[in-house]
Amino acid sequence: MAVHIIHLEIDTQRMLAAVSQTSAGAQLLFIGTTRDITGNRVTQWLDYEAYKPMAVSKLEQLESTANERWDICAIEIVHRLGKILPGEASVAIAVSSPHREDAFACGRWLIDTLKQDVPIWKQEHWLDEQPQWIHPVDKALGE
Repeated sequence: MAVHIIHLEIDTQRMLAAVSQTSAGAQLLFIGTTRDITGNRVTQWLDYEAYKPMAVSKLEQLESTANERWDICAIEIVHRLGKILPGEASVAIAVSSPHREDAFACGRWLIDTLKQDVPIWKQEHWLDEQPQWIHPVDKALGE
């Protein structure tokens, strides 16, 4: 399984190399970065936390489901924890597939489902406001 939860910067070139295969006609790389403005609030940084064993298990389930749903050569998912400044990457997903349609559909489903189901929480730190925790909706816990 190619899922990782790390505290270091995400190496997207390594991720692309990891999913590169001669059978792939398409490689997709999604990078989620921290915005400096959300609505009318200035973001100073985001702080990500996770219950790592459960988060890794959920990410592995997503990878397995994606491989069943689409014709995929390889998937690499990396989520960063800790303090992440505006402009820095917090999550990256690399997908390779024989055809672009499957790569795009799989990549979009992975990020959408990750944000909804994986127990990774972020605390948004605003300029001139109190920090705010944002929690994913975890269907497995019935929330």
